[in-house]
Amino acid sequence: MILEALAPGHDIPVALLTELTSLYASQHEFFSLSGDFPDAHDIRPEQVAAALTEEMAHPGVEVLLARSAELVVGVAITLAHHPDPTDPDPWIGLLIVDAREQRKGYGRELVALVEERFRRAGREAARLAVLDNNPRGLAFWTALGYETIGHREDRQLGRPCAVLRKALNGRT
Repeated sequence: MILEALAPGHDIPVALLTELTSLYASQHEFFSLSGDFPDAHDIRPEQVAAALTEEMAHPGVEVLLARSAELVVGVAITLAHHPDPTDPDPWIGLLIVDAREQRKGYGRELVALVEERFRRAGREAARLAVLDNNPRGLAFWTALGYETIGHREDRQLGRPCAVLRKALNGRT
């Protein structure tokens, strides 16, 4: 698997946008929980483009495409610095794997690559939030060593979430 950063400030090529829309649409179960799209069973290219463009407009955000055999099998959106100045850790804002490709280890591999990027940048831990209504997501992240450190509403839509953290250097 390789990671490729989506270049901010540029239109997403049509072929890539089609691939990303297919990936997002495959995750209708997650997007039904999150409410990120008006109809999780009808996610459209212009909606995916708008969502990614909005994400990349924020300083320190990276959209990382996970490719296997040249196909996009996952997406990770990371945030180098949380808006809360007391929070020193980078965040994984979104991580999705094409539902048709799940149970093949792509999610774990994508997380490992993102964590390695954070380590190379000198970061000591990573954080993320899991929607309270997403027990499968919580199980995935805790199986990878992330620990719940609190609960709060997410900054974007006020959804209740568990906040998880993992030390990247083996210490807590």
